[in-house]
This record gives sequence, C-alpha cells and structure tokens, in this order.
Amino acid sequence: MDNREARQVAVIGGGPRGTSVVERLVAGHRHRGDAAPDLVIHVVEPHDPGPGHIWRTDQSRLFLMNTPCLYPTVVPVGDAADRMAAPPVALSFDAWRRRAVDGLISGLTVDDRTECTTLTSSGFPSRALYGRYLAWVFGEVVRLAPSGVSIVHHRKEAVSLDREDREDREDREDRADRADRADRADRADRADRADRADRADRAAGQGWDIGLDDGQVLRADDVVLAVGHLPATLTPEQEKLQDAAARHGLQYWPPAVPADVAWNRLPAGKTVLIRGLGLNFFDAMIQMTEGRGGRFSSAGDGRLEYAPSGKEPRLVAASRRGVPYRAKASLESYIPRSVRLRFCTVERVLAFRRSGIQPGFDHDLWPLLHRDTLWAYYSTLCRVEPHCLTGTPEVLLGELDTALKLDGPAWESAAAASIGALVPADRRIDVESLAHPFAGRRFDDGEEFSAAVLAYLDEDAAGSARGEDDPLKMAIGAMNAGRSVIKEAVADGGISGASWNAELRGWFEPLVEGLASGPPPLRIAQLAALVRAGIVRFVGPNPAFGFDPDEGLFRAASPWVRGEAFTARYLVEAMMPANRVSTSLSPLMRDLLAKGTVRPRTFMAEDGVPVTSAGLDVTAPPYRAVNNTGREQESLFVIGLQLASVQWGTAIAAEAGAPLGAGARTLLDADAIAGAITSAATSAATSAATGAAVHTSSTASTSS
Repeated sequence: MDNREARQVAVIGGGPRGTSVVERLVAGHRHRGDAAPDLVIHVVEPHDPGPGHIWRTDQSRLFLMNTPCLYPTVVPVGDAADRMAAPPVALSFDAWRRRAVDGLISGLTVDDRTECTTLTSSGFPSRALYGRYLAWVFGEVVRLAPSGVSIVHHRKEAVSLDREDREDREDREDRADRADRADRADRADRADRADRADRADRAAGQGWDIGLDDGQVLRADDVVLAVGHLPATLTPEQEKLQDAAARHGLQYWPPAVPADVAWNRLPAGKTVLIRGLGLNFFDAMIQMTEGRGGRFSSAGDGRLEYAPSGKEPRLVAASRRGVPYRAKASLESYIPRSVRLRFCTVERVLAFRRSGIQPGFDHDLWPLLHRDTLWAYYSTLCRVEPHCLTGTPEVLLGELDTALKLDGPAWESAAAASIGALVPADRRIDVESLAHPFAGRRFDDGEEFSAAVLAYLDEDAAGSARGEDDPLKMAIGAMNAGRSVIKEAVADGGISGASWNAELRGWFEPLVEGLASGPPPLRIAQLAALVRAGIVRFVGPNPAFGFDPDEGLFRAASPWVRGEAFTARYLVEAMMPANRVSTSLSPLMRDLLAKGTVRPRTFMAEDGVPVTSAGLDVTAPPYRAVNNTGREQESLFVIGLQLASVQWGTAIAAEAGAPLGAGARTLLDADAIAGAITSAATSAATSAATGAAVHTSSTASTSS
C-alpha cells in the first residue's frame, strides 16, 4: 500500500514490546473495519523483527529461558484477550509450540521441531526457540494486516529524533502553485484555503524526523520507543578494572548480553573470575562446560555428575549473597496450584489507592504478602511433614490462621508465638533472611565454604524436584504470585518515591528476584555437579574484586572466608548492562536526552535529596514522554524497560492468561498506545475530510 495520506507510525525497536504494539495496531484496525484510518507502520529494528536483539534465532540453544513454555506471550490470550476490544492476531508461545508439534507451523528448522517435540508445557525452552515464535508472530501480524495497514521493516538503527514542526516546504509551494493556477484572481479564497490547510495540519499533529544510522531520515506522525535493553556506561569501579586490564595485559569482560559474548575466547585450564550468580552466570557456566564438549549424566541418586572434556576453564564465581538464584520448582503450572493468596489480593492492595491513600511498601503491602508466604510454607509443612511438629497440624494451622487475621503489628508476634511453640527451630522459616543464607557465618577456608554451597545447591535441586510438596518452594510460589499483585499496586505512583526506592527496590526486589526469578531446575543440578567435579569454586559472600598490583592480576576475596583469595588474568561480569536511561550508550537515547526531548524521572527521597530513577519521565498511560521543560510529548510514546520509573518488573514478559493489570501489564500498555495512535489518526482523517468538504463547497459557490 502506497498511501501518502495514511498516518505514519514508527515503532523504534522490533523486539517483543514493539511486536505487541504492532499487533495491537493491526488487531484494532481489523476489528474496526472500514471505519479504521489508514496506517503505515514503520518498524525500525537492525535485527529481525519479532525476536530483535535479545531473542535472535541464531543463538546457542544452551541459553534457556527462566520461564516455562506455558508462561510467555506477546499477544493477549485468555482473560486478557476477553477484556480487550480487539481479538488477538496470533497465539501464545505454548499454543504455538503445540501447533508446531502437530506440524501446523511452517518455516521451522529440524532443531526447532525437535525441541518443540521434546518440551512440555512445564518445560523450559531455549531463547532461540522463543525467538522463532516471536518471528512467527510478527510474520502473522504482517500476513493478516488489512488493506488499510502497511508494515515496513527498516533494518537500521535509529540514532536521532527531532520534531518536524514545519510543513514540508516543497509541498506547500506545490499546493500554492496549484491554487494559483486554479484561481489566480481570487486571492481571498486562496488565503482562506491556505488557512484551512494549516488548521488541518495542526489537527494532525506535529511529526517527527527519525535519523537512521545510514544517514536517511524517516518521517512519522507518531513514534513509539520500544528500544528494550541498551548498552550502558560502566560504573567507576568497572572502569578501574577495565583500565587495569588495558595497562597490564589482562582481560576484563564488561556486562553484556550473553549471546553477544565470544565465550570460546576464554582459554581452557585458566582461572576465570565471574562476578554475579544470577541468570547470566548460568549462561556463562553452560557455555564453558557443556558448550565445550563436557557431558552431564545421572549419578543414580537423583543428582548429576559431570565428565569434563578438558577444554573447560576453572570458574571462580561470587555474588553478594554468596550463592546463586534459587531454581524454579518443577510444576505443572506457573503458580503452584496449592497456593492461594488470601491477604495480598488485588482487592486489598488496590483498596489504598481507591481510598485516596498512598501506601508504603514496608508498612502496608509487605505485611499482606508476608502473611501469604508464611501460610504457604506452614500449610505445606503440615501436609508433607506432620511428624516434625510438636503438636498436631490442625492446632498449628488453626492458631496461625487466627494470628494472620489480626490487624496491625499484633499479627506478627502472635504468629511467631504459635510457630515457636509448635515447630522445631530447624523447620521454621525467616522469609527476609532467605536473601542472605550465610549471613553472619564465617568459614575457615574455601573448602568449607564450597562444601556449604554444595549442600545448599543439592537441597535446592531436591526441593525443586519435590515441587508442590516442598514447603520452601511453595513459600516462594506465594511470593511469586504476590509479586504480580504488588506490581499492579505500585504502578503509576501507587507508593511514594521514598518507599519505592528504599523499600520495594532497596530490599524486596533483591529478595524476590533471588528466590522467584531463578533458572530452570536443571541448571542448579548441573552447577552442583560442576562443583563436585572441581570445575567451579565460590569466593564467598560480599566479595571484593580488584586489581592486585603485586601479582599484576585481578583478585577476588570474601571477608567471611578466612585465608582464601583468588587471582586470575580474566574477569567476567555476569550481568546485563544497567537498565538506566541516564547512563545509556545508545545514540538515540543520548540524542533524546541531550536535546531535552525526554528526561529521566526524578523524585524526592525522605531526606529531601532528589533521586534520579532508572526510567523516563512519562505521563499516565498511554505513557507519553515528558520533555526537559515538563511538557507532554503528544505523539511520542514509551513502552518496556524505560518505564522503570513508573512500573516495577518491566523486564518480565507478559504471562499468558494473566489479568491485564498485573501479569499481562505490558499488553495493556501496548493496547493503550495503539488506541491513542488510532484515535489521533481518526481525528486527523476527520479534520482532513472536513476541510476537503468545505473547500469543495467553497469552490462550487465561487464557480456559480
């Protein structure tokens, strides 16, 4: 479709969030039929649209998602689809996978089909396979786009964005020339028509000039920033390590997307220091072991053993808590079926906002989720280990239920009294202490610490295998369920800035991420096998990384492990680049900030000091950007990671079938943006049609 009168929409970033916006635009257009305005959707993405950068299909299949097949989607399904005006154009990931198994998806490779066949809904797919799904969704959106919508992919990077606040000069001159030829004598009529044309142009809104990395300029009426993960500057500490590497011939590997790293460049047999024990660590671990020919096999006791290939480096890993993220439980559903939130419900957490109250996280929200977490743990303990109690399960649960229903701080002391009287100390749970399992504990040497971590890993893997029958995993399941509810409650100013920064993100986010955002169970079992094989060692809690000038090497040590320090020529940061717009290295983001087109959001801390958030300053949904003077940018929208200023957990994908306000929030955002763009396009088309009608009437009157 070559329609110059169509609304020109640019979606910068063609990954999952950008794909969701395009899908919502197309779905809305299909639903409205002939009443929908014509659209040209420009997708600016240097990689394949759909998977984008992070989910590209050519990456190693050893990189796994940390969510099961049944979880992710980029289109509304289930309850979310029912609540939207326009039905979805495509399927959730698991529905797509099942169709692939039935041979109903074309264009798949042999590896794709094999993986789809071996997976179940509760299995963990490779990121490459999820990328294949995203590419299919984008292809379906293009295929099903109606005649009034054209989708154009620009395989370029956007590097600048400028307001186009003047009418195209050549077009103005051409229209003026045609007007002169039509009626040279009637100057008053010509001026009137020019005035009406200007009014129509203003009604259509000012446009944008998007500079591409090849020098071309793309014109758009509306722009959606869906840029996702961006490169970032290093911290001062990281800069010092990088400088030391450059001066002393060492290798410092900064934060990066795992699929972008040439892991084969790290030499076999050499010690490699790895900072970070989150999800990126497991990607590094598996690439330098199984990725180099090592093999895992069953040890016959529920554990794994590892047969080295001889090509592995010696991996020495560390993080603040000293241990990796806990593994997901082996479940047939995302949230355990035995978990039901009784206190941290949508109705209760949103009651504050509906009453005009801005709650605090520690004071108002955490006590609700804390109650549900304790109930999930002790109700599971009573079911699977009733013999460990000093009383009957009925007595414990009865007293605990009564305590949890108390108002104010009294509930916590009442619950602690019942638990203290009926549950042995080694079977009690202290939820907040789970963030630091070795807090206050000193180790005589590295061997003692490694043995402690190995026991931790084996128990974590066994707990994942027990699934619904493991009390700790069910407590974590309750926290995971409550996380979605809290995500809805705190969005768009749901809690104060001080509470957001010091409480929600200060202590709760590290806690819940370390417990509920961990790897597939297989990865923890594999890590334990690598520890037993001598391939992986651990530094200890609260490690210090630096450069040792005496040895000319990187050095890592923990204050909690006596007499143990590790040195190496290689240091890897096992983490993604920081998601913070103010430190982004993206040419586009730097251009936007430098020109004042956008600004980071700031808020006041409790001590009155302004704090700059990680994300952009935006309006209420549909999240229009705010410039450096505080002015709303009417046709510039933001979705995804850069909404970290007003949403919590922006990196988490949409959950298939989840409520729009919580687990499927990103789909709600995409739908709101698409709706705003369509409304603006409709208004512009109506104004243009009205102006044309008036012009025709005026011409007819003049002729008569």
